[in-house]
Amino acid sequence: MSCVFCKIASKEMKSTVVHETDGLIVIKDINPQAPTHLLVLPKKHYSTILECDDRDLLAEMLLAAKEVAKKAGVDEKGFRLVINTNDEGGQTVFHLHMHLMAGRSLAGRMG
Repeated sequence: MSCVFCKIASKEMKSTVVHETDGLIVIKDINPQAPTHLLVLPKKHYSTILECDDRDLLAEMLLAAKEVAKKAGVDEKGFRLVINTNDEGGQTVFHLHMHLMAGRSLAGRMG
């Protein structure tokens, strides 16, 4: 298994876990792009969101993000959720994951 996020999900590789369920794990990003930068990772490997038709898992990822935003104390001021997809979408690790970023005003407002 060469996928770094699969290794983290299976506890073969250390990470700072902030939340975990049977289906996913939420960790602190090792290269944070904001004061709070968490990654929501499904334990099952999907290279991109395009491979994942599991609506329950996708809903669980969003609900986990909501819960950890509250735990981190960033829910009131605001946060950003991002799923990068493929090279031109900015994806660098090809295991479906969602970024939760907060703690400062984030550039690039989209609406």
